[in-house]
Amino acid sequence: MMAVRSQAGVADDGEGGELAFEHVSHHYVSGGRRTDVLADVSFAVGAGSVACVVGPSGCGKSTLLSLAAGLQRPASGSVRWQGEAVRLGPNHHLGMAFQQPGLFPWMTVRQNVAVGLRTRGQGKRDAHRIADEFLETVGLGDFADAYPAHLSGGMAQRVGIARALALRPKLLLLDEPFAAVDAFTRLKLQGELKTLLRLHRPTVVFVTHDVSEAIVVGDAIVVMSQRPASVQRIFEVQPEDRKRASPSYARKLAEVLDCLGVHSEGDAGG
Repeated sequence: MMAVRSQAGVADDGEGGELAFEHVSHHYVSGGRRTDVLADVSFAVGAGSVACVVGPSGCGKSTLLSLAAGLQRPASGSVRWQGEAVRLGPNHHLGMAFQQPGLFPWMTVRQNVAVGLRTRGQGKRDAHRIADEFLETVGLGDFADAYPAHLSGGMAQRVGIARALALRPKLLLLDEPFAAVDAFTRLKLQGELKTLLRLHRPTVVFVTHDVSEAIVVGDAIVVMSQRPASVQRIFEVQPEDRKRASPSYARKLAEVLDCLGVHSEGDAGG
């Protein structure tokens, strides 16, 4: 089964944890002017799979995450989690991480990771214990008592990801979480994220502008069109495609870039 499939394809009756966008259209109205963002978007992300969403700037990639998170309701169509319509408001199966980690500067690293657990009613001792476990997982166990001002950009992103994973989410939504760090740190974070996802196996929707990143991290790549966006094509990613030095990687990169209308050789941007 493809990790991400078109809703027009054959359904799979496997384990729970599937996120499905079913004929989703959405628009915004500002100053009396309507802007159509999404047009009849349909695809599903299988349980435990990583779907990377790429497309032109402003095409509605972040709107897809907002709809999946229950922050807003689609104008038409439906977003379903485990077969049920995503409801507005807090969803306890969910974790999110963004381009900026959004750490609270007055809290220690441990407190920042524990804040979501505390909000959900977890006792302080247990929340801090879980936070420490995930800080060790992301290699920041020695920084639990530090404050965000003392962290590098890459370290802060690790804290943001640890905070999301500490909730043990079944669904993890990532909105360009590595876009603000340097290229070397980004490569390291990609590798660390892949390791974490293998350990915890949430269903993931990862928005990125970097096609190379999508190939390395994703099980499949969903390519969106210009706004109002629809799904142009879904590319399945094979294990051999993720090896950057391989011909398979080069072919996949070229295919996805061509779908995005980028034809210059060696350009890995999205």
